[in-house]
Amino acid sequence: MVMDIKRFDIYRKIPKDLTQPTTFGAIVSICCVVFIFLMICTELAWFISPDIRSELHVENNNPNDRIPVRLNMSLPKIKCDFVGIDIQDDMGRHEVGFVENTVKTPLGVDEEGCLFEARFHIKKIPGNFHVATHSADKQPKDYDFTHEIHEVSFGSKIKAITAKGIGTFNSLGGAERLEGHGLESHEYVMKIVPTTYEDLGGSKIVAYQYTYAYRSYVAFGHGGKVIPAVWFRYDLNPITVKYHETRPPLYHFMTTICAIVGGTFTVAGIIDSCIFTATEVFKKFELGKLS
Repeated sequence: MVMDIKRFDIYRKIPKDLTQPTTFGAIVSICCVVFIFLMICTELAWFISPDIRSELHVENNNPNDRIPVRLNMSLPKIKCDFVGIDIQDDMGRHEVGFVENTVKTPLGVDEEGCLFEARFHIKKIPGNFHVATHSADKQPKDYDFTHEIHEVSFGSKIKAITAKGIGTFNSLGGAERLEGHGLESHEYVMKIVPTTYEDLGGSKIVAYQYTYAYRSYVAFGHGGKVIPAVWFRYDLNPITVKYHETRPPLYHFMTTICAIVGGTFTVAGIIDSCIFTATEVFKKFELGKLS
């Protein structure tokens, strides 16, 4: 006795001469296919684009590690000849008039202002850097440290994060103090948060977000002389923010596609069946055959 394997077919076929196409059924079918296509494209785009997730963990800072710093600011009322940058930290570093990787560009008709740019490194310990006239051989007659900050950033630039609107790595960008009596010092106290970004390939980039508070005051030096400056005081947070790219597994994508196709066809079939049944009942009602 030969077993007929066709008996196990759960997808029984209906002869074409027993089926009846309808206009509304065609409309539902077209809408169904279009909807499935759009949903599959959406799911594919979501599957290809990595998802960025964040984690927090405590990390002990190595004080010998160095962090690159970028500073770019305009000083419209003091000449470049007097401007310099000093760097200090709690481990005894004290550099007055740091000149390596600094660029000073005169501003204004009479070159009375200065665009000051600097690139330098700091250690992972509390400290400060300040733009002042301390390193100038000759002090100006009038001090005025009104300024506009274009950039103060630490570590590497993470375009992938900033493009997605996650975090800000140049919080002081655009800050300006263009009004004042000239003798006041400006102080920015920054809390720096280490931030790492790891892509799907395992490449890691280290950057630093920060928050800041501002105050202005008049500081008297030796002999009661007022020598203002723009101070940037910083401290590092032991909490590190880690962003990493993730992608759902392939089986999750395939399961979702099956759910979309199966669910759409099922719901469309129910809608078509209900409309067809209602239409047949209405036709019988018009012919007076409804009992």
